[in-house]
Amino acid sequence: MRVSQAIYRTRQFWLAWRAPSLKDQDMAPARKVLTAEQMQLFSRLQPGEQVHALRVLQTVQQHGESDPDLYTAALLHDIGKVRAPLRLWERVLIVLGRGFFPERARIWGYGQCQGWRRPFVVAEQHPLWGSQMATEVGVTPLAASLIRRHQSPNQSEPVSASEDHLLNILQDADHQN
Repeated sequence: MRVSQAIYRTRQFWLAWRAPSLKDQDMAPARKVLTAEQMQLFSRLQPGEQVHALRVLQTVQQHGESDPDLYTAALLHDIGKVRAPLRLWERVLIVLGRGFFPERARIWGYGQCQGWRRPFVVAEQHPLWGSQMATEVGVTPLAASLIRRHQSPNQSEPVSASEDHLLNILQDADHQN
């Protein structure tokens, strides 16, 4: 694991661990973007994940983007994690596994979401799960695609120049937060 990645992961861990419970006014930016049904889904995220999503949205907005599908994807990109919420120690296991055994950790991410592989399956599969869940609450096909692809290498599945541009912004904002 590179030093810069270790620092990033340590900061991410600290922010998740110290995440405050959000107050009603903290949710205002999400309510401006999401429908009532989408907001209900967003409210199922763990507090640290909600804070992360709101920071991703803020970073996207600071980038100067105003695409409503990008805003929706920023808020719901990790929504698949509500299918199998991760405990703090499981998040640490994912980071260590990916840091020391990246290829093996990816392989562990396929199969049943149970036992010691559970955190790796959640880490690997949550973009697909999230895209499906978001589609069920009425996001557009573009927002669903951005959610599904938010962890993919940029060139893994080129769709269109405009979508790939939005994906790059989402990924950069996600990595910054």
